[in-house]
Amino acid sequence: MMSHWRLSTFSGVLLACYFIPVWAIAAFGIVMAPVHGLFERPNVAVAMFISDYLHAAPLVTIRFAWLLAFSKLTVVAFFALFAVMVVRASARKTRNCDEPLAIGLSLASIVSFISMVCAAQVNEQAALQLHATELLLLLGTSVLMLVEQPKPEAAQPRAPAIVATAPILAPQLRLP
Repeated sequence: MMSHWRLSTFSGVLLACYFIPVWAIAAFGIVMAPVHGLFERPNVAVAMFISDYLHAAPLVTIRFAWLLAFSKLTVVAFFALFAVMVVRASARKTRNCDEPLAIGLSLASIVSFISMVCAAQVNEQAALQLHATELLLLLGTSVLMLVEQPKPEAAQPRAPAIVATAPILAPQLRLP
């Protein structure tokens, strides 16, 4: 019995096991109480950047909080879709589960990078380490997906191609 688990698929499953609960909890904290959820540890760098550098009004801060929550829940949805698709062996064989993983990795990388830049600007070291670690995990799996080649299928004898050798007949013209 041949296994169809590639290294990038296994790494994607491990990332999904981390990002689904962690980012869902952070996003639902923002959904329940936008300002309080924004100032919790996973989001504090973005909150400090919005309040210190953008001098945003409370309503604008809440809108940024909702945008952050929406982006994190979108990433969670793509990782959850990947986790559901990877259970089926046929999806792993045909690499159909790679698309939601790639979209989730791209969106999560953007969110983590922006959060890391915000943490660096406000000099929040713990948040900077958290977001840099998440970004490195995401980029590592992205590189695995790009570099890893699909396994060649078992060599099967191919049937010879049948070439049509019938002459092409031109329609005959009849003049009245």
